[in-house]
Amino acid sequence: MANKSNLYLGNHNLKASNVPQEFTKKQVEEYLKCAADPLYFIKRYVKIITLDEGLQPFEPWDFQEDLLGKVHDNRFVICKFPRQTGKSTTVVSYILHYILFNPEVNVAILANKLATARELLNRLKLAYEHLPKWLQQGIEEWNKTNIELENHSKVIAAATSSSAVRGGSFNMIFLDEFAYVPPGVAEEFFSSVYPTISSGKETKVLIVSTPKGLNMFYKMWIDAEERRSEYVPVEVHWNQVPGRDEKWKQQTIANTSEEQFRCEFECDFIGSTQTLIDSKKLKCLTWKTPAEKTDDGIKIYEKSKEDHQYVMCVDVSRGKELDYHAITVVDITETPYKVVCTFRNNTMSPMVLPNLVFRIGNKYNTAHALIEINDIGAQVADILHHDLEYDNILVTSVRGRKGQTLDGGFGGAQSQLGVRTTKAVKRLGCSIIKSMVEEDKILIEDFDTIEEMVSFVAKANSYEAEKGHHDDLMMTLVLFGWLTTQSYFKDLTNFDLRKNLFQEKIQKLEDELTPFGFIDDGRNMENGPTIDIDGDAWYGVNDDNRNHDFKW
Repeated sequence: MANKSNLYLGNHNLKASNVPQEFTKKQVEEYLKCAADPLYFIKRYVKIITLDEGLQPFEPWDFQEDLLGKVHDNRFVICKFPRQTGKSTTVVSYILHYILFNPEVNVAILANKLATARELLNRLKLAYEHLPKWLQQGIEEWNKTNIELENHSKVIAAATSSSAVRGGSFNMIFLDEFAYVPPGVAEEFFSSVYPTISSGKETKVLIVSTPKGLNMFYKMWIDAEERRSEYVPVEVHWNQVPGRDEKWKQQTIANTSEEQFRCEFECDFIGSTQTLIDSKKLKCLTWKTPAEKTDDGIKIYEKSKEDHQYVMCVDVSRGKELDYHAITVVDITETPYKVVCTFRNNTMSPMVLPNLVFRIGNKYNTAHALIEINDIGAQVADILHHDLEYDNILVTSVRGRKGQTLDGGFGGAQSQLGVRTTKAVKRLGCSIIKSMVEEDKILIEDFDTIEEMVSFVAKANSYEAEKGHHDDLMMTLVLFGWLTTQSYFKDLTNFDLRKNLFQEKIQKLEDELTPFGFIDDGRNMENGPTIDIDGDAWYGVNDDNRNHDFKW
Protein backbone atom coordinates (compact mmCIF):
# COMPACT_ATOMS: atom_id res chain seq x y z
CA MET A 1 0.00 0.00 0.00
CA ALA A 2 1.34 3.41 -0.96
CA ASN A 3 2.49 5.75 1.76
CA LYS A 4 -0.20 8.44 2.02
CA SER A 5 2.42 11.08 2.73
CA ASN A 6 3.78 10.45 -0.76
CA LEU A 7 0.37 11.13 -2.34
CA TYR A 8 -1.17 14.46 -3.25
CA LEU A 9 -4.26 14.93 -1.02
CA GLY A 10 -4.64 11.17 -0.78
CA ASN A 11 -5.01 10.73 -4.54
CA HIS A 12 -3.32 7.40 -5.36
CA ASN A 13 -2.71 8.57 -8.93
CA LEU A 14 -0.77 11.71 -8.01
CA LYS A 15 2.59 12.16 -6.39
CA ALA A 16 3.04 14.85 -3.75
CA SER A 17 5.81 17.40 -4.07
CA ASN A 18 9.23 16.90 -2.46
CA VAL A 19 8.94 13.10 -2.60
CA PRO A 20 12.31 11.48 -3.42
CA GLN A 21 12.23 9.33 -6.55
CA GLU A 22 14.63 6.48 -7.16
CA PHE A 23 15.15 5.57 -10.84
CA THR A 24 16.27 2.30 -12.30
CA LYS A 25 18.72 2.38 -15.17
CA LYS A 26 15.92 1.52 -17.62
CA GLN A 27 13.72 4.31 -16.22
CA VAL A 28 16.54 6.83 -16.68
CA GLU A 29 16.91 5.75 -20.30
CA GLU A 30 13.15 6.01 -20.83
CA TYR A 31 12.99 9.42 -19.17
CA LEU A 32 15.69 10.76 -21.48
CA LYS A 33 13.94 9.33 -24.54
CA CYS A 34 10.64 10.90 -23.50
CA ALA A 35 12.25 14.27 -22.83
CA ALA A 36 13.87 14.31 -26.27
CA ASP A 37 10.90 13.09 -28.30
CA PRO A 38 7.31 14.22 -27.59
CA LEU A 39 5.88 11.68 -30.05
CA TYR A 40 7.68 8.81 -28.34
CA PHE A 41 6.39 9.96 -24.95
CA ILE A 42 2.80 10.36 -26.19
CA LYS A 43 2.64 7.01 -27.97
CA ARG A 44 4.11 5.12 -25.05
CA TYR A 45 2.67 6.78 -21.96
CA VAL A 46 -0.34 9.01 -22.69
CA LYS A 47 -3.82 7.58 -22.18
CA ILE A 48 -7.13 9.04 -23.32
CA ILE A 49 -10.84 8.28 -22.97
CA THR A 50 -12.38 6.95 -26.20
CA LEU A 51 -16.11 6.85 -26.91
CA ASP A 52 -16.25 3.14 -27.65
CA GLU A 53 -13.49 1.59 -25.55
CA GLY A 54 -13.00 3.88 -22.57
CA LEU A 55 -9.46 4.47 -21.28
CA GLN A 56 -6.95 3.56 -23.98
CA PRO A 57 -3.34 4.39 -24.95
CA PHE A 58 -3.26 7.32 -27.36
CA GLU A 59 -2.22 6.13 -30.81
CA PRO A 60 -2.01 9.25 -33.02
CA TRP A 61 -3.11 9.08 -36.63
CA ASP A 62 -0.72 10.29 -39.33
CA PHE A 63 -2.10 13.84 -39.46
CA GLN A 64 -1.99 14.06 -35.66
CA GLU A 65 1.68 13.07 -35.71
CA ASP A 66 2.27 15.78 -38.32
CA LEU A 67 0.56 18.31 -36.06
CA LEU A 68 2.74 17.30 -33.10
CA GLY A 69 5.85 17.75 -35.21
CA LYS A 70 4.77 21.17 -36.45
CA VAL A 71 3.96 22.40 -32.93
CA HIS A 72 7.27 21.11 -31.57
CA ASP A 73 9.40 22.64 -34.33
CA ASN A 74 7.69 26.03 -34.72
CA ARG A 75 6.73 28.94 -32.49
CA PHE A 76 3.53 29.92 -34.29
CA VAL A 77 1.09 27.35 -35.70
CA ILE A 78 -2.48 27.77 -36.95
CA CYS A 79 -4.66 24.74 -37.70
CA LYS A 80 -7.85 24.41 -39.74
CA PHE A 81 -9.38 21.10 -38.68
CA PRO A 82 -12.80 19.49 -39.18
CA ARG A 83 -14.94 18.43 -36.24
CA GLN A 84 -14.11 15.28 -34.30
CA THR A 85 -10.55 14.85 -35.51
CA GLY A 86 -8.93 14.62 -32.09
CA LYS A 87 -7.25 18.00 -32.53
CA SER A 88 -7.75 19.11 -28.92
CA THR A 89 -6.61 15.76 -27.51
CA THR A 90 -3.47 15.92 -29.64
CA VAL A 91 -2.58 19.42 -28.46
CA VAL A 92 -3.32 18.60 -24.81
CA SER A 93 -0.95 15.61 -25.06
CA TYR A 94 1.80 17.90 -26.32
CA ILE A 95 1.15 20.39 -23.49
CA LEU A 96 1.52 17.52 -21.01
CA HIS A 97 4.97 16.75 -22.42
CA TYR A 98 5.83 20.44 -22.48
CA ILE A 99 5.17 21.07 -18.77
CA LEU A 100 6.76 17.79 -17.61
CA PHE A 101 10.09 18.26 -19.30
CA ASN A 102 10.43 22.07 -19.25
CA PRO A 103 10.75 23.66 -15.81
CA GLU A 104 9.17 27.00 -14.96
CA VAL A 105 6.99 27.34 -18.04
CA ASN A 106 3.50 28.83 -18.02
CA VAL A 107 0.82 27.54 -20.40
CA ALA A 108 -2.62 29.03 -21.04
CA ILE A 109 -5.44 26.88 -22.43
CA LEU A 110 -8.05 29.28 -23.79
CA ALA A 111 -11.32 28.42 -25.47
CA ASN A 112 -14.43 30.25 -26.68
CA LYS A 113 -16.17 29.12 -23.46
CA LEU A 114 -14.78 28.63 -19.95
CA ALA A 115 -16.46 25.21 -19.72
CA THR A 116 -14.60 24.08 -22.85
CA ALA A 117 -11.27 25.29 -21.47
CA ARG A 118 -11.89 23.41 -18.22
CA GLU A 119 -12.75 20.26 -20.14
CA LEU A 120 -9.43 20.48 -22.00
CA LEU A 121 -7.58 20.90 -18.71
CA ASN A 122 -9.45 17.86 -17.34
CA ARG A 123 -8.16 15.78 -20.26
CA LEU A 124 -4.63 16.84 -19.42
CA LYS A 125 -5.17 15.98 -15.75
CA LEU A 126 -6.61 12.57 -16.67
CA ALA A 127 -3.58 11.76 -18.81
CA TYR A 128 -1.29 12.99 -16.03
CA GLU A 129 -2.93 10.76 -13.42
CA HIS A 130 -2.26 7.67 -15.54
CA LEU A 131 1.45 8.34 -15.96
CA PRO A 132 3.92 6.16 -14.05
CA LYS A 133 4.94 7.84 -10.79
CA TRP A 134 8.58 8.00 -11.90
CA LEU A 135 7.53 10.18 -14.86
CA GLN A 136 5.43 12.52 -12.75
CA GLN A 137 6.45 15.75 -11.14
CA GLY A 138 5.10 16.32 -7.65
CA ILE A 139 1.89 18.34 -7.47
CA GLU A 140 1.83 21.81 -5.93
CA GLU A 141 -1.68 22.81 -7.03
CA TRP A 142 -4.50 20.85 -8.67
CA ASN A 143 -7.69 22.88 -9.25
CA LYS A 144 -10.49 23.16 -11.80
CA THR A 145 -8.86 26.04 -13.66
CA ASN A 146 -5.15 25.68 -12.93
CA ILE A 147 -2.44 23.23 -11.95
CA GLU A 148 1.16 23.71 -10.81
CA LEU A 149 3.90 21.09 -10.76
CA GLU A 150 6.89 20.66 -8.54
CA ASN A 151 9.16 21.96 -11.33
CA HIS A 152 7.15 25.24 -11.13
CA SER A 153 5.47 24.73 -14.50
CA LYS A 154 1.86 25.89 -14.57
CA VAL A 155 -1.26 25.50 -16.72
CA ILE A 156 -4.35 27.71 -16.50
CA ALA A 157 -7.71 27.33 -18.26
CA ALA A 158 -9.86 30.33 -19.13
CA ALA A 159 -12.25 31.74 -21.70
CA THR A 160 -10.60 33.71 -24.48
CA SER A 161 -10.86 37.41 -23.68
CA SER A 162 -8.68 40.50 -23.62
CA SER A 163 -8.21 40.08 -19.86
CA ALA A 164 -7.79 36.29 -19.76
CA VAL A 165 -3.99 36.29 -19.49
CA ARG A 166 -3.30 39.99 -19.09
CA GLY A 167 -0.47 40.69 -16.71
CA GLY A 168 0.86 37.16 -16.92
CA SER A 169 3.95 35.83 -18.63
CA PHE A 170 3.24 32.77 -20.77
CA ASN A 171 5.55 30.50 -22.69
CA MET A 172 2.74 28.84 -24.63
CA ILE A 173 -0.83 29.85 -25.43
CA PHE A 174 -3.30 27.36 -26.90
CA LEU A 175 -6.37 28.93 -28.48
CA ASP A 176 -9.05 26.31 -29.07
CA GLU A 177 -11.98 26.94 -31.46
CA PHE A 178 -10.72 30.46 -32.04
CA ALA A 179 -13.18 30.99 -34.93
CA TYR A 180 -16.02 30.77 -32.39
CA VAL A 181 -14.72 33.56 -30.17
CA PRO A 182 -17.25 36.47 -30.37
CA PRO A 183 -16.47 39.20 -32.89
CA GLY A 184 -14.36 41.98 -31.41
CA VAL A 185 -13.08 39.82 -28.53
CA ALA A 186 -10.53 38.11 -30.77
CA GLU A 187 -9.11 41.45 -31.93
CA GLU A 188 -9.00 42.79 -28.37
CA PHE A 189 -7.27 39.63 -27.19
CA PHE A 190 -4.41 39.89 -29.64
CA SER A 191 -3.98 43.62 -29.22
CA SER A 192 -3.54 43.16 -25.46
CA VAL A 193 -1.71 39.82 -25.35
CA TYR A 194 0.48 39.68 -28.45
CA PRO A 195 3.10 42.20 -27.21
CA THR A 196 3.75 39.90 -24.24
CA ILE A 197 4.00 36.81 -26.44
CA SER A 198 6.30 38.35 -29.00
CA SER A 199 8.72 39.58 -26.34
CA GLY A 200 10.01 36.03 -25.80
CA LYS A 201 12.32 34.22 -28.19
CA GLU A 202 10.84 30.74 -27.69
CA THR A 203 7.23 31.48 -26.77
CA LYS A 204 4.63 29.50 -28.69
CA VAL A 205 1.13 30.29 -29.93
CA LEU A 206 -1.05 27.47 -31.20
CA ILE A 207 -4.42 28.29 -32.79
CA VAL A 208 -6.75 25.39 -33.60
CA SER A 209 -10.28 25.73 -34.91
CA THR A 210 -13.02 24.65 -37.25
CA PRO A 211 -13.92 27.66 -39.47
CA LYS A 212 -16.97 29.81 -38.83
CA GLY A 213 -17.32 32.70 -41.24
CA LEU A 214 -14.85 35.38 -42.26
CA ASN A 215 -13.50 36.55 -38.93
CA MET A 216 -10.08 37.02 -37.37
CA PHE A 217 -9.34 33.29 -37.57
CA TYR A 218 -10.03 33.43 -41.31
CA LYS A 219 -7.79 36.48 -41.70
CA MET A 220 -4.95 34.85 -39.76
CA TRP A 221 -5.35 31.62 -41.74
CA ILE A 222 -5.16 33.39 -45.11
CA ASP A 223 -2.21 35.49 -43.92
CA ALA A 224 -0.44 32.26 -42.95
CA GLU A 225 -1.25 30.56 -46.26
CA GLU A 226 0.04 33.53 -48.23
CA ARG A 227 3.10 33.83 -45.95
CA ARG A 228 2.21 37.28 -44.73
CA SER A 229 2.80 36.10 -41.16
CA GLU A 230 5.05 33.73 -39.21
CA TYR A 231 2.24 31.25 -38.58
CA VAL A 232 2.68 27.79 -40.06
CA PRO A 233 -0.68 26.58 -41.49
CA VAL A 234 -1.76 22.98 -40.85
CA GLU A 235 -4.86 21.70 -42.69
CA VAL A 236 -6.69 18.38 -42.44
CA HIS A 237 -9.44 17.01 -44.68
CA TRP A 238 -12.25 14.93 -43.19
CA ASN A 239 -11.33 11.82 -45.22
CA GLN A 240 -7.91 11.67 -43.53
CA VAL A 241 -9.69 10.34 -40.44
CA PRO A 242 -9.81 6.52 -40.55
CA GLY A 243 -13.31 5.22 -41.26
CA ARG A 244 -14.56 8.35 -42.98
CA ASP A 245 -15.48 7.74 -46.61
CA GLU A 246 -18.14 8.84 -49.08
CA LYS A 247 -20.76 6.62 -47.39
CA TRP A 248 -19.98 8.25 -44.03
CA LYS A 249 -20.29 11.69 -45.66
CA GLN A 250 -23.73 10.97 -47.11
CA GLN A 251 -24.93 9.54 -43.80
CA THR A 252 -23.68 12.59 -41.90
CA ILE A 253 -25.38 14.97 -44.35
CA ALA A 254 -28.62 13.00 -44.04
CA ASN A 255 -28.48 13.33 -40.24
CA THR A 256 -27.55 17.04 -40.26
CA SER A 257 -27.53 19.16 -43.42
CA GLU A 258 -25.30 19.82 -46.39
CA GLU A 259 -24.64 23.35 -45.16
CA GLN A 260 -23.57 22.09 -41.74
CA PHE A 261 -21.34 19.42 -43.27
CA ARG A 262 -19.72 21.99 -45.55
CA CYS A 263 -18.91 24.21 -42.58
CA GLU A 264 -17.93 21.65 -39.93
CA PHE A 265 -16.25 18.96 -42.04
CA GLU A 266 -15.30 20.54 -45.36
CA CYS A 267 -13.98 23.52 -43.35
CA ASP A 268 -15.76 25.99 -45.59
CA PHE A 269 -15.40 29.49 -44.17
CA ILE A 270 -18.63 30.60 -45.89
CA GLY A 271 -21.13 28.42 -44.09
CA SER A 272 -24.40 30.25 -44.74
CA THR A 273 -26.19 30.03 -48.08
CA GLN A 274 -28.54 32.89 -47.11
CA THR A 275 -26.06 35.74 -47.55
CA LEU A 276 -27.05 38.75 -49.65
CA ILE A 277 -23.88 38.42 -51.70
CA ASP A 278 -23.55 35.04 -53.39
CA SER A 279 -21.27 32.75 -51.38
CA LYS A 280 -19.21 31.90 -54.47
CA LYS A 281 -18.40 35.59 -54.88
CA LEU A 282 -17.62 36.02 -51.19
CA LYS A 283 -14.99 33.30 -51.43
CA CYS A 284 -13.27 35.24 -54.20
CA LEU A 285 -13.07 38.55 -52.32
CA THR A 286 -9.63 39.49 -51.06
CA TRP A 287 -8.46 42.21 -48.73
CA LYS A 288 -5.25 44.11 -48.33
CA THR A 289 -3.47 45.90 -45.53
CA PRO A 290 -4.47 49.58 -45.43
CA ALA A 291 -1.85 52.11 -46.46
CA GLU A 292 -2.60 54.04 -43.26
CA LYS A 293 -4.50 53.22 -40.09
CA THR A 294 -5.40 55.36 -37.07
CA ASP A 295 -6.19 54.38 -33.50
CA ASP A 296 -9.74 55.73 -33.74
CA GLY A 297 -10.68 53.34 -36.55
CA ILE A 298 -9.85 55.09 -39.85
CA LYS A 299 -8.34 52.85 -42.53
CA ILE A 300 -7.02 54.48 -45.70
CA TYR A 301 -6.52 52.27 -48.74
CA GLU A 302 -5.96 55.01 -51.29
CA LYS A 303 -5.30 58.70 -50.72
CA SER A 304 -7.43 61.27 -52.50
CA LYS A 305 -6.49 62.29 -56.03
CA GLU A 306 -6.85 65.86 -57.21
CA ASP A 307 -9.13 65.22 -60.16
CA HIS A 308 -11.28 62.48 -58.55
CA GLN A 309 -14.79 62.64 -57.15
CA TYR A 310 -15.82 60.89 -53.91
CA VAL A 311 -18.94 59.94 -51.98
CA MET A 312 -18.99 59.02 -48.29
CA CYS A 313 -21.89 57.16 -46.71
CA VAL A 314 -22.30 57.54 -42.94
CA ASP A 315 -24.13 55.19 -40.53
CA VAL A 316 -24.49 56.66 -37.04
CA SER A 317 -24.80 54.72 -33.76
CA ARG A 318 -25.12 55.84 -30.16
CA GLY A 319 -21.43 55.11 -29.40
CA LYS A 320 -22.09 52.91 -26.37
CA GLU A 321 -19.92 49.92 -27.39
CA LEU A 322 -22.90 48.30 -29.13
CA ASP A 323 -23.34 49.14 -32.81
CA TYR A 324 -20.60 51.03 -34.64
CA HIS A 325 -20.35 54.40 -36.25
CA ALA A 326 -19.39 53.56 -39.81
CA ILE A 327 -18.15 55.58 -42.79
CA THR A 328 -17.32 54.28 -46.24
CA VAL A 329 -15.64 56.55 -48.79
CA VAL A 330 -16.07 55.53 -52.44
CA ASP A 331 -14.22 56.87 -55.46
CA ILE A 332 -16.98 57.40 -58.07
CA THR A 333 -14.79 58.93 -60.78
CA GLU A 334 -15.01 55.85 -62.96
CA THR A 335 -16.22 52.29 -62.83
CA PRO A 336 -15.57 50.01 -61.19
CA TYR A 337 -16.10 52.22 -58.16
CA LYS A 338 -13.57 51.72 -55.39
CA VAL A 339 -13.76 51.84 -51.59
CA VAL A 340 -10.76 53.99 -50.65
CA CYS A 341 -11.34 54.64 -46.95
CA THR A 342 -13.40 53.18 -44.10
CA PHE A 343 -14.08 54.09 -40.49
CA ARG A 344 -15.60 51.94 -37.74
CA ASN A 345 -15.80 52.82 -34.05
CA ASN A 346 -18.30 51.96 -31.30
CA THR A 347 -16.99 54.16 -28.48
CA MET A 348 -16.84 57.62 -30.05
CA SER A 349 -19.52 60.08 -28.92
CA PRO A 350 -22.06 60.99 -31.64
CA MET A 351 -21.32 64.64 -30.85
CA VAL A 352 -17.69 64.16 -31.87
CA LEU A 353 -18.55 62.24 -35.05
CA PRO A 354 -19.43 65.35 -37.15
CA ASN A 355 -15.87 66.62 -36.74
CA LEU A 356 -14.52 63.29 -37.98
CA VAL A 357 -16.91 63.28 -40.97
CA PHE A 358 -15.83 66.84 -41.71
CA ARG A 359 -12.15 65.86 -41.56
CA ILE A 360 -12.53 62.79 -43.76
CA GLY A 361 -14.77 64.59 -46.25
CA ASN A 362 -12.29 67.41 -46.72
CA LYS A 363 -9.46 64.92 -47.17
CA TYR A 364 -11.36 63.49 -50.13
CA ASN A 365 -12.03 66.66 -52.10
CA THR A 366 -15.08 67.68 -50.04
CA ALA A 367 -16.76 64.35 -50.71
CA HIS A 368 -20.53 64.22 -51.14
CA ALA A 369 -21.85 62.97 -47.78
CA LEU A 370 -24.95 60.75 -47.50
CA ILE A 371 -25.88 60.46 -43.81
CA GLU A 372 -28.36 57.95 -42.40
CA ILE A 373 -30.78 59.90 -40.15
CA ASN A 374 -33.06 57.24 -38.66
CA ASP A 375 -31.95 57.95 -35.09
CA ILE A 376 -29.42 60.50 -33.90
CA GLY A 377 -27.92 60.75 -37.36
CA ALA A 378 -30.10 63.82 -37.94
CA GLN A 379 -28.19 65.65 -35.20
CA VAL A 380 -24.88 64.70 -36.79
CA ALA A 381 -26.11 66.03 -40.15
CA ASP A 382 -27.34 69.28 -38.56
CA ILE A 383 -24.04 69.92 -36.74
CA LEU A 384 -22.08 69.14 -39.88
CA HIS A 385 -24.23 71.56 -41.93
CA HIS A 386 -24.94 74.43 -39.54
CA ASP A 387 -21.95 74.47 -37.18
CA LEU A 388 -19.16 73.14 -39.40
CA GLU A 389 -20.66 74.54 -42.62
CA TYR A 390 -19.89 71.46 -44.66
CA ASP A 391 -21.34 72.15 -48.09
CA ASN A 392 -21.61 68.74 -49.74
CA ILE A 393 -24.25 67.03 -47.60
CA LEU A 394 -26.67 65.18 -49.87
CA VAL A 395 -30.33 66.16 -49.38
CA THR A 396 -33.44 64.06 -49.95
CA SER A 397 -37.13 64.87 -50.27
CA VAL A 398 -40.19 62.75 -49.55
CA ARG A 399 -42.37 62.68 -52.67
CA GLY A 400 -45.49 60.68 -51.90
CA ARG A 401 -45.58 57.25 -53.47
CA LYS A 402 -42.14 57.80 -54.96
CA GLY A 403 -40.75 57.82 -51.43
CA GLN A 404 -37.43 59.54 -50.81
CA THR A 405 -35.52 60.97 -53.70
CA LEU A 406 -32.18 62.70 -53.88
CA ASP A 407 -32.76 66.19 -55.26
CA GLY A 408 -29.98 68.52 -54.21
CA GLY A 409 -32.20 70.43 -51.79
CA PHE A 410 -34.88 71.57 -54.18
CA GLY A 411 -37.77 69.82 -52.44
CA GLY A 412 -38.85 72.79 -50.36
CA ALA A 413 -40.45 71.96 -47.04
CA GLN A 414 -40.11 68.25 -47.73
CA SER A 415 -36.31 68.40 -47.94
CA GLN A 416 -34.12 66.80 -45.28
CA LEU A 417 -30.39 66.50 -44.73
CA GLY A 418 -29.50 62.84 -45.28
CA VAL A 419 -31.73 59.83 -45.86
CA ARG A 420 -33.96 57.63 -43.71
CA THR A 421 -33.30 53.92 -44.18
CA THR A 422 -36.86 52.82 -44.89
CA LYS A 423 -37.81 49.35 -46.08
CA ALA A 424 -37.98 50.64 -49.64
CA VAL A 425 -34.54 52.29 -49.44
CA LYS A 426 -32.99 49.17 -47.91
CA ARG A 427 -34.65 46.81 -50.38
CA LEU A 428 -33.44 48.79 -53.40
CA GLY A 429 -30.01 49.39 -51.89
CA CYS A 430 -29.52 45.68 -51.15
CA SER A 431 -30.53 44.72 -54.69
CA ILE A 432 -28.14 47.18 -56.33
CA ILE A 433 -25.12 46.56 -54.08
CA LYS A 434 -25.58 42.82 -54.60
CA SER A 435 -25.32 43.29 -58.38
CA MET A 436 -22.43 45.71 -58.04
CA VAL A 437 -20.32 43.38 -55.89
CA GLU A 438 -21.12 40.20 -57.82
CA GLU A 439 -20.45 41.86 -61.18
CA ASP A 440 -17.27 43.68 -60.05
CA LYS A 441 -18.76 47.16 -60.38
CA ILE A 442 -17.27 48.09 -57.01
CA LEU A 443 -13.91 47.05 -55.55
CA ILE A 444 -13.82 46.38 -51.81
CA GLU A 445 -10.54 45.44 -50.13
CA ASP A 446 -11.43 46.22 -46.50
CA PHE A 447 -11.43 43.13 -44.27
CA ASP A 448 -14.04 44.44 -41.81
CA THR A 449 -16.46 45.17 -44.66
CA ILE A 450 -15.94 41.74 -46.22
CA GLU A 451 -16.42 40.13 -42.81
CA GLU A 452 -19.77 41.90 -42.42
CA MET A 453 -20.83 40.76 -45.89
CA VAL A 454 -20.42 37.13 -44.82
CA SER A 455 -22.75 37.56 -41.84
CA PHE A 456 -25.30 39.77 -43.68
CA VAL A 457 -28.04 37.20 -44.20
CA ALA A 458 -31.71 36.91 -45.07
CA LYS A 459 -34.16 37.41 -42.23
CA ALA A 460 -37.93 37.64 -42.80
CA ASN A 461 -38.27 39.84 -45.89
CA SER A 462 -35.00 41.69 -45.45
CA TYR A 463 -31.30 41.27 -44.67
CA GLU A 464 -29.39 41.94 -41.49
CA ALA A 465 -26.38 40.76 -39.50
CA GLU A 466 -26.45 37.34 -37.90
CA LYS A 467 -26.75 37.26 -34.12
CA GLY A 468 -23.48 38.34 -32.52
CA HIS A 469 -22.30 40.18 -35.65
CA HIS A 470 -22.53 43.72 -36.97
CA ASP A 471 -23.67 45.23 -40.28
CA ASP A 472 -22.79 48.92 -39.93
CA LEU A 473 -20.23 49.03 -42.75
CA MET A 474 -22.52 46.85 -44.84
CA MET A 475 -25.32 49.35 -44.36
CA THR A 476 -23.13 52.16 -45.68
CA LEU A 477 -22.75 50.07 -48.85
CA VAL A 478 -26.52 49.53 -48.97
CA LEU A 479 -26.96 53.32 -48.80
CA PHE A 480 -24.43 53.70 -51.59
CA GLY A 481 -26.32 51.15 -53.68
CA TRP A 482 -29.52 53.16 -53.24
CA LEU A 483 -27.67 56.39 -54.01
CA THR A 484 -26.51 55.12 -57.41
CA THR A 485 -30.15 54.74 -58.55
CA GLN A 486 -30.95 58.42 -58.02
CA SER A 487 -31.12 60.87 -60.94
CA TYR A 488 -29.10 63.42 -58.97
CA PHE A 489 -26.27 60.89 -58.59
CA LYS A 490 -26.39 60.19 -62.33
CA ASP A 491 -25.99 63.92 -62.94
CA LEU A 492 -22.96 63.95 -60.63
CA THR A 493 -21.25 61.09 -62.39
CA ASN A 494 -22.92 61.26 -65.81
CA PHE A 495 -23.26 57.48 -65.54
CA ASP A 496 -26.44 55.46 -65.09
CA LEU A 497 -25.23 52.36 -63.27
CA ARG A 498 -28.53 50.44 -63.24
CA LYS A 499 -29.03 51.01 -66.97
CA ASN A 500 -25.44 49.93 -67.59
CA LEU A 501 -25.88 46.76 -65.54
CA PHE A 502 -29.07 45.94 -67.46
CA GLN A 503 -27.51 46.58 -70.86
CA GLU A 504 -24.51 44.41 -70.04
CA LYS A 505 -26.78 41.52 -69.01
CA ILE A 506 -28.75 41.82 -72.29
CA GLN A 507 -25.54 41.92 -74.30
CA LYS A 508 -24.24 38.86 -72.48
CA LEU A 509 -27.44 36.95 -73.25
CA GLU A 510 -27.27 37.94 -76.90
CA ASP A 511 -23.64 36.87 -77.14
CA GLU A 512 -24.48 33.48 -75.68
CA LEU A 513 -27.31 32.80 -78.17
CA THR A 514 -26.39 30.33 -80.93
CA PRO A 515 -27.66 31.53 -84.35
CA PHE A 516 -29.95 29.10 -86.13
CA GLY A 517 -32.40 29.07 -89.08
CA PHE A 518 -32.55 28.60 -92.86
CA ILE A 519 -29.84 29.75 -95.19
CA ASP A 520 -30.97 31.66 -98.26
CA ASP A 521 -28.63 32.91 -100.97
CA GLY A 522 -30.85 35.94 -101.57
CA ARG A 523 -31.38 35.28 -105.25
CA ASN A 524 -35.03 34.10 -105.11
CA MET A 525 -37.03 37.28 -104.65
CA GLU A 526 -40.33 36.29 -106.24
CA ASN A 527 -42.06 35.83 -102.88
CA GLY A 528 -40.81 38.99 -101.27
CA PRO A 529 -37.61 39.93 -99.42
CA THR A 530 -35.25 37.50 -97.70
CA ILE A 531 -34.89 38.07 -93.95
CA ASP A 532 -31.45 37.28 -92.52
CA ILE A 533 -30.66 36.17 -88.96
CA ASP A 534 -30.23 39.80 -87.83
CA GLY A 535 -33.76 40.69 -89.02
CA ASP A 536 -32.62 42.71 -92.06
CA ALA A 537 -34.62 42.52 -95.34
CA TRP A 538 -32.73 41.84 -98.58
CA TYR A 539 -34.28 42.59 -102.03
CA GLY A 540 -33.35 41.78 -105.59
CA VAL A 541 -32.04 44.58 -107.78
CA ASN A 542 -35.31 44.83 -109.72
CA ASP A 543 -37.68 44.32 -106.79
CA ASP A 544 -40.24 47.14 -106.92
CA ASN A 545 -41.26 46.58 -103.28
CA ARG A 546 -37.89 47.40 -101.79
CA ASN A 547 -38.99 50.85 -100.63
CA HIS A 548 -42.26 49.67 -99.11
CA ASP A 549 -42.88 49.62 -95.34
CA PHE A 550 -43.21 46.18 -93.79
CA LYS A 551 -44.46 45.06 -90.40
CA TRP A 552 -42.44 42.19 -88.94
